[in-house]
Amino acid sequence: MLDLLLTRHGTTVAGDGVMLGGQIDVPLSPEGRREADALARRLAGVRIDRIISSPMVRALETARAVANGRPVEVDERLRELDYGRWEGLTYAEIGARDPALRATWEADPATTHSPGGESGHEVAGRARSFLLSLLAEEHLPQPPTAAPLRSPDAGGSRRVPDEGTEESAAERRVLVVAHGTLNRVLMCVALDVPVRDYRRRFVMDRASLSLLRYEPGDSPEGAQLILANDVAHLRSPGQAPWG
Repeated sequence: MLDLLLTRHGTTVAGDGVMLGGQIDVPLSPEGRREADALARRLAGVRIDRIISSPMVRALETARAVANGRPVEVDERLRELDYGRWEGLTYAEIGARDPALRATWEADPATTHSPGGESGHEVAGRARSFLLSLLAEEHLPQPPTAAPLRSPDAGGSRRVPDEGTEESAAERRVLVVAHGTLNRVLMCVALDVPVRDYRRRFVMDRASLSLLRYEPGDSPEGAQLILANDVAHLRSPGQAPWG
């Protein structure tokens, strides 16, 4: 079994209101570093076998905060969507410069790309390639024919765990640190959701925590959603643990 923990980098020095895209390489702000540290405390007692990050500095800083000296792998496929000539512009500026294209992009970000940038489908290709590689690298074994993969409770987890196997070597945990759009598109791929709906169906707050679970034999599109956009570690007592 593979548990894929998914997080977005913390807040950057660019702040809100700017479409960063994937090519403006800005570091975390002091607030972003506090968010990354809070995520690190949240995961401090959790065994994580691998940490894989986007090469962008904001993601790497977040990953290294969680890693606390452990190795961090870098994968170019985890870069944020490239917004081309829209990079660095506010939504108001984009609407003023390219009103028709902005409206088309809002309606279908899967097939539409900004001038010189990527479409959602192109990002999905990178995300699926990454998931294929990850599943192959983790060597998920094919289960015995008689082994049940789904709980008798149709609303429960697919696995029927044996006593004492929670930390078994057969269970792997990988933390992926990337970006808001890349992560939402990856979730579309993993959960077999149309890519054009990534902005409507998924929320990915900064330094949030989501979890996708793969059983032996699953394809990249066969994940089970265990946790989504959990920000309890960023909230005060009494506040909702979701974004």
